[in-house]
Order: sequence, then C-alpha cells, then structure tokens
Amino acid sequence: MIQGQKMILRPKRLGDLVNDYMWRCDLELARFDASPQLTIPFCDFLASYIQELNPSANSCRFAIETYEGKQIGNCMYFNLDQNIGQVEIGIMIGDRSYWNQGYGADAINTLLDHIFSSITVTKVCLHTLNWNLRAQHCFAKCGFYPSGFLLRDGHGFIRMETTRSRWQINLNSKKS
Repeated sequence: MIQGQKMILRPKRLGDLVNDYMWRCDLELARFDASPQLTIPFCDFLASYIQELNPSANSCRFAIETYEGKQIGNCMYFNLDQNIGQVEIGIMIGDRSYWNQGYGADAINTLLDHIFSSITVTKVCLHTLNWNLRAQHCFAKCGFYPSGFLLRDGHGFIRMETTRSRWQINLNSKKS
C-alpha cells in the first residue's frame, strides 16, 4: 500500500470487481475514458477481470481507496519501457462524490512518487481527451505539460508528460 495525503493506493483485488463493473457500465465514465460503455453480462466481465489482476512486467494496477477503506477509483502505469526511460499512466475517479476534492491530484502525485522512486524512468506521459479541461488542469497541477496531440479511434487526445526533475520542482514549489 502506498499512502498519499488524502488516500491510499493499493494493488487491485477481486473485491474491486463490483465497483469496476459498475464504473465501466456507466455511460458518462466511459465517455471520459474514450471507451465504449460496457454491455457484457457480469459473469463474462468476471473472467476478463481475473486476467487483469495478474501482474505484468510493464504495468501495475492500483485501487484508489479512502483512509476509511472505500474504493473510489483506479490508477495504473503501463507501457513501461525502461530502455527509453518512459512509462504511461491512467486514472479514473469512479465515485462521483469524490470529484473536485483533490483525490485525483493526490493519487497522481502518489503514483508519480512511487514510479520515480521504484522504477528506472525519467519521463511519465499520459493522454487525456482534448475536451476534458478539468483533467488537463489536474494534470498540470501535478507538473504535467502538453507535449503533443493525437487522434485515436475518432477521439482527439492531448499528450501530456512530466519528468522526474520537473515533478520534484513542482512538488517543492507547493511546499514553500
């Protein structure tokens, strides 16, 4: 478990299944994730979900949990390439009652701290929908800057990235 200021990142577990299924079936959350709304039956989702829980050499999934033990979202790193020193991250706060309260920024900063202290990378990147200004603001608050634009599956994405040094400078400026 990795403790942040407002929440905890912990490895994903089978007990997260119900929340994850509900969030992936939610049309608005699917739209923010640029993915189709999940429509498969729960039992079919279970089989694929178990596969997602298996560890991978180039990715790691975390649940975002309050100090009271409530799962409110998920985050992960993936596409780890230690040869070029880069990894990609993703995040979703699925429980709307925790939106706009700083949990996303805390989760991102906690994940970045974990990545930069335990993996040999110098750059972390992400892709966010070009119309999702709230997410872009949150990522900028965590030290990310826009570095490109791409179209994928009919969606426009802003590529954002940060480096170890830029993230540390950003953190230190908030402490002073």
